[in-house]
Amino acid sequence: MLYYLFEFLESKYQFPGASVFEFITFRAALAIILSLLFSTIFGKRIILALQKKQVGESIRDLGLDGQLEKAGTPTMGGIIIILATLIPVLLVAKLDNIYVVMLIVTMLWMGAVGFTDDYIKVFKKDKAGLSGKFKILGQVGLGLFVGAVMYFHPGITIKQEKVNLQSQTVLVTQDSTKDFKPAEKSLKTTIPFVKDNEFDYSDMVTWMGDGYAKYAWLVFIPVVIIIVAGVSNGANLTDGIDGLAAGSSAIIVFVLAIFAFVSGNIFFSDYLNVMFIPQLGELVVFIAAFAGALIGFLWYNTYPAQVFMGDTGSLTIGGVIAVIAIAVRKELLIPLLCGIFFAESLSVIIQVAWFKYTRKKYGEGRRVFLMSPLHHHYQKKGYHESKIVTRFWIVGIFLAILTIVTLKLR
Repeated sequence: MLYYLFEFLESKYQFPGASVFEFITFRAALAIILSLLFSTIFGKRIILALQKKQVGESIRDLGLDGQLEKAGTPTMGGIIIILATLIPVLLVAKLDNIYVVMLIVTMLWMGAVGFTDDYIKVFKKDKAGLSGKFKILGQVGLGLFVGAVMYFHPGITIKQEKVNLQSQTVLVTQDSTKDFKPAEKSLKTTIPFVKDNEFDYSDMVTWMGDGYAKYAWLVFIPVVIIIVAGVSNGANLTDGIDGLAAGSSAIIVFVLAIFAFVSGNIFFSDYLNVMFIPQLGELVVFIAAFAGALIGFLWYNTYPAQVFMGDTGSLTIGGVIAVIAIAVRKELLIPLLCGIFFAESLSVIIQVAWFKYTRKKYGEGRRVFLMSPLHHHYQKKGYHESKIVTRFWIVGIFLAILTIVTLKLR
């Protein structure tokens, strides 16, 4: 809203300094400041309101040190993250940008799914919460929406190369003059370790004939659904000890902000020889607000936590990260960038599969880990949760750096 206000003041009255709102970097900085202030200042009031409503976490006794002390700690703190993200976005972002709209819908969509789950747990006293099939249904619905928008919306395009009159290769956008072709509609994405650094989903159907390219959405949309569900559930599993999910997510989001800024800027993308995506730069404002909200939430979520994010936060975080990665065409890097989420999910899959296999074969279920997800395994080994969280953050930083590096390893 402020963007449009200052745009009006600048165009109508030449209001001094109003033109600064045209710069994405300025609005991104303002967004992260506002989200930090909201999450730290108003976050405390939200926590007190949750305490007043007796929205406390009920803890299952898993035999972990310090576990029972957490009983009664306010949950559903994901509300802080959602509000601290959306308020700055509504204030300083371009609300007619399709990427921003898609992320707002994603946050509200997954926030509603997570909130429903937490509400059933807290107020209906049902520890199982929302049925797993309904969670999956919500994730599939979001995947369908995001996949359809990415494929069918005319505003979502990538670069188009063309030689101008001086025989120089340039990258042009939809706002270019009539002398150049518009940006192309494509399902190309980034893939590391190959020369061209790009992969086109339509290649998975065009082998059947040239006319089949228009059916590429039949491959793309299911991939989007799998990514959204996988990352969302991975973030949910990671949210098991104080500060782990929020801190790991902040690292991931910071890398995605770099990708969005570079890919959305015609000069940086050209210089670094990466995919240029028109209109994507505006997404940096949303990501900045999201990063600020996560960091601000950590103020109250680090050990000993004063609030838990609940499924309201963890499902939302995972869904938003997945959609950002898809929007910036870096979804194939998710197993590396979101390595912490991936390891947590994989540990559960391995534990359950091995237990069922050994029970069937030997009559007694055996375990690979002392407990899953992975962070509980280290708790069982006697590590303090603060040490586990810090070391997971360090691994997350390493994976983030490696993710950036792989873009140039061709």
